[in-house]
Amino acid sequence: MADFNKILDAGDVDGGVINVVVEIPKWSTLKIEWNRKLAIFELDRVEPSIFAKPVNYGFIPQTLDEDGDELDALILTNDPIPTGVALKARVVGIMNFEDDGEMDHKVVVVPDDDRNTGDAITSVDDLHNQWKQKLEHHFNHYKDLKKPGSTKVLGWGNTEEAKATIKECQTRWSQQ
Repeated sequence: MADFNKILDAGDVDGGVINVVVEIPKWSTLKIEWNRKLAIFELDRVEPSIFAKPVNYGFIPQTLDEDGDELDALILTNDPIPTGVALKARVVGIMNFEDDGEMDHKVVVVPDDDRNTGDAITSVDDLHNQWKQKLEHHFNHYKDLKKPGSTKVLGWGNTEEAKATIKECQTRWSQQ
């Protein structure tokens, strides 16, 4: 397996098309994480089925968020994308999220070439409020059985806010 942080960078952040690597397919209960030191995907834990991921979940190469991990990405597609797939993705916004008192941002992206939707999603404002509420509910509660109240969605940001966060995380990566 390739070391994604060596073969990919974050992509064209200013242009809004970035590289993303999938860790967890949509609807999976497997908490799969990229292990940067070993350059492998590892199974961290199995979540209860009520906490299956409602969206594909991945990371942006050569970034580090405030929690010490690569910056997370929520990848919007109808279908699950398998672990280890890399894609070009368009930035549409950001979910500001706190986990155990640390910022753990989630950049919201769509595939750069989405013929299913006709590239209709260009910002988080294009997403239904119901969808955002479901995602907020998931992230506010997915650790409730282990550590209730340890996660909190702090709101949504636009594409420019997402790009600024990506750039901050690129700087943090380059300083490690």
